[in-house]
Amino acid sequence: MSKINLKKTFSLGDDLTINRIGFGAMRITGKGIWGQPENKTEAIKVLRRAIELGVNFIDTADSYGPNVSEELIAEAFDFYPNDLVIGTKGGFLRTGPNQWAIDASPTHLEDALNGSLRRLKLYSIDLYQLHRIDSNVPAELSFGFLKKAQEQGKIKHIGLSEVSVDEIKLAQQFFNVVSVQNKYSVDYRNWESVLEYCNQNHIAFIPWNPINAGNVSKLDLLNKIAIKYNTTAHQIALYWLLNHSNNILLIPGTSSVKHLEENMKFDLIRLSEEDIKLLNALSDGK
Repeated sequence: MSKINLKKTFSLGDDLTINRIGFGAMRITGKGIWGQPENKTEAIKVLRRAIELGVNFIDTADSYGPNVSEELIAEAFDFYPNDLVIGTKGGFLRTGPNQWAIDASPTHLEDALNGSLRRLKLYSIDLYQLHRIDSNVPAELSFGFLKKAQEQGKIKHIGLSEVSVDEIKLAQQFFNVVSVQNKYSVDYRNWESVLEYCNQNHIAFIPWNPINAGNVSKLDLLNKIAIKYNTTAHQIALYWLLNHSNNILLIPGTSSVKHLEENMKFDLIRLSEEDIKLLNALSDGK
């Protein structure tokens, strides 16, 4: 498979230009996003192949494994490509497979950030994202820590995850928010107002769960359109996202080189205006 032509780009903070088709590194860990992957060799190949195909943005988190995803990224490359942007996140505790507990206290965030720097073998994180706002910690404390870390040079740019417009505006009183990562897909659009706000303010919108845990393959409309274009429902869902708003950055993830290459092919699809309108009307969030 030849290198995909990724012409669509976005500039994070106006100084980091990345291809809008990136890679999400959550799935290169073990079952339940816990422990080592079943096939470590394949996971390393996936990371390297993503770069070969034109990806220059990898999204990860200290909680993926925990720590495993970041460690594999560092292991996959003797030297990071000059244009590679690595975004990681902090704010979750892990106690077992599929178990997540929020901790966005400054103490935990400091440990998480320092750990990410060490595991990724970086002096500064290109994009550090607050994984969640913690209801047990005043948001101002979490934001204040991130601002301080940025001033110290440990973080270049700061993003948020699962936030409302009001929460973005509060964070902007402390630092420039360059990205927002919320759950969003062709059939889950509860955060449409956030997407619109981000687009108006040159903030990247990174949909997590872009194929809704694979459930898009169960949607009759996507299957019908996929058959029409000789492709898959997953590829149609990704295509729709990329073309829905020019500030959307896609981070489909996988632990398989074959699946990675299949994901990347979606950018070669060209849907008719009629089919796009049908997809635009498909949502359980409106």
